Amino acid sequence: MNTTTAGFPTPSTAGAAHAAGSAQPSPARTLLGLGVLAGPLNLVVVTAQALTRDGFDPRKHAGSMLTLGDLGWIQSANFVVTGVLVVLGALGLRRSGALGSTWAPRLLTVFGLGTVAAGLLLPDPALGFPAGTPDGQPVAMSWHGVAHFAAGGIGFLAFVIACVAIGRRFAATCRRGRAVASYATGVLFLAAFAGIASGSAGAGVTLAFWAAIVLAWTWLAATLQHVRRTA
Repeated sequence: MNTTTAGFPTPSTAGAAHAAGSAQPSPARTLLGLGVLAGPLNLVVVTAQALTRDGFDPRKHAGSMLTLGDLGWIQSANFVVTGVLVVLGALGLRRSGALGSTWAPRLLTVFGLGTVAAGLLLPDPALGFPAGTPDGQPVAMSWHGVAHFAAGGIGFLAFVIACVAIGRRFAATCRRGRAVASYATGVLFLAAFAGIASGSAGAGVTLAFWAAIVLAWTWLAATLQHVRRTA
């Protein structure tokens, strides 16, 4: 019978209450789910703009340059929203108690904040974009151009270190495939960022950086989703 005795639930009512409670997602799972959305959202918005913005050429322009021009607010908002989602995902990772939950969440938080800052601090026009801008690099960088590069650089380095930290955690728990994927993502992303940071405007370097961005967001979404399933 589904009754109570002396104000205490019977086993049947207790089981029903437990089942109802377990059906509700935990705060950690909710936050991790928001973090999972960051990568797909960023990539969809960036790709749509890269294919439609006048004068934009993915072979020589990095995605952050989409923050420039009359429609630049779209990419600025994209950076801010996805950065906030990364920070929320990092908080979910910390609350979940998974992957060590110490350095990885902190590093991903820095990456998220760097992404937000990159959306608020605009790079300098260059390489013919926005339309009407002379070809080549600017003669001198503005303060916000320097700040944009610094914010992105700090965030990217934090992301690379997070890949290593998470890879070590996966290796320690015998998840070799995920460990290798984490290490590879960090190494490839660092190499691609070093290439673009060198000032090279070659198509190979720029396209390699685009590929690294896709890899990074894909790895982050897959990693947070993996943790979410077990949280």
